[in-house]
Amino acid sequence: MHGDLTTLVQGFMYPNEVELQWSVLIVLYPYITGLVAGAFILASLERVFRVEAVKPTYRLALLTALAFLIVAPLPLQLHLGHPERSFQMYLTPHTQSAMAMFGFVYLWYLMAVLVLEIWLEYRAEIVRTAQESAGLKRQLYRAMALWSDDVSEEARRLDDRIGYVLTIVGIPSAFLLHGYVGFIFGSIKANPWWSTPLMPIVFLFSAIVSGIALVLLMYMATCVAKRIPIDMRCVDTIAKYLFYAFLIDFALEGIDLLHRMYEADESFKSLDFMVKTKLFVSQILLQVVFGGLLPITLLALTQVAKLTDGARKAIYALSGVLTLVGIFAMRWNVVIGGQLFSKSFLGYTTYKMSFAHREGLLPAILLMLLPFAILAVLVKLLPPWHEPEADPRRA
Repeated sequence: MHGDLTTLVQGFMYPNEVELQWSVLIVLYPYITGLVAGAFILASLERVFRVEAVKPTYRLALLTALAFLIVAPLPLQLHLGHPERSFQMYLTPHTQSAMAMFGFVYLWYLMAVLVLEIWLEYRAEIVRTAQESAGLKRQLYRAMALWSDDVSEEARRLDDRIGYVLTIVGIPSAFLLHGYVGFIFGSIKANPWWSTPLMPIVFLFSAIVSGIALVLLMYMATCVAKRIPIDMRCVDTIAKYLFYAFLIDFALEGIDLLHRMYEADESFKSLDFMVKTKLFVSQILLQVVFGGLLPITLLALTQVAKLTDGARKAIYALSGVLTLVGIFAMRWNVVIGGQLFSKSFLGYTTYKMSFAHREGLLPAILLMLLPFAILAVLVKLLPPWHEPEADPRRA
């Protein structure tokens, strides 16, 4: 007579909603893949679009993308509990599963695009290093060169042509690699926080923003560490692209918000309450104010005002850090925030993150540090700041 009694109970949550199914590891997953996609897009500016100003970051961007791509699936592996089961997607492919198809996209992007492009870019230098070395180092670099010693001008021009094609193929591959994450969230119709057609596009542009910011910071940090001058033309150009990409990303998120406010369906009141209470710090402060408006304002200042090199360096460094924090907060609000309210839109829960648990804070910190350790090894093997003797692309 009174209908479903659960609708009359303020704060009701179903038993399977009390404990969140996706933890901070699932926050890291789209965050890391976004850094990969953004770093590769920045590298493509020099290879495909011939933006000469960003050339000093081309190799560093590729190595950064590879380091983070190697780590990208690890958060999912830890979350699975039985990571060995992930190989089933390759043995028994399920074409109707977006998650299963990602395994093939990841493998394609890692092996057929990124690794091959880096190998072609460094091949001549790897051969020369092998010829100039002895012992284990010689054997290592000979293996890296696939026991080839052809560094003729014709061979290098062929390397460049193949690398150019790979970069062109890699751009939509990078879009697909990260856009599918937003596709998965956007296709979950049962969750109004996620179910929006703009979700894949927002994820994609935020990935570009975060990747560009990361490479900008990495380039400035490596210059400081090696005590070499920072190429201001390079960082100015990167900051300009970061500013433009950020404007588009922020506008898309604003359009999504305005659409939700205008539509104001039955879930809007619940989502509005979440933003004003449980997600106020992470969304309003970290994502919108400090991670969005502030870096955009700082980057806009460098575009319209004549500042000294030192002032611009400081602004770029601060903007890069704030951008990475803001994009991480965006991932947090999507993944964690989307699980904090009940399907009845009446009850709310709280995410309690442990420290040393498999899906706790400590593994998350280690996973974020691991790409930098891998990058340090890659940089040692393949120095990104060492220019080839003769670049066939400039001949």
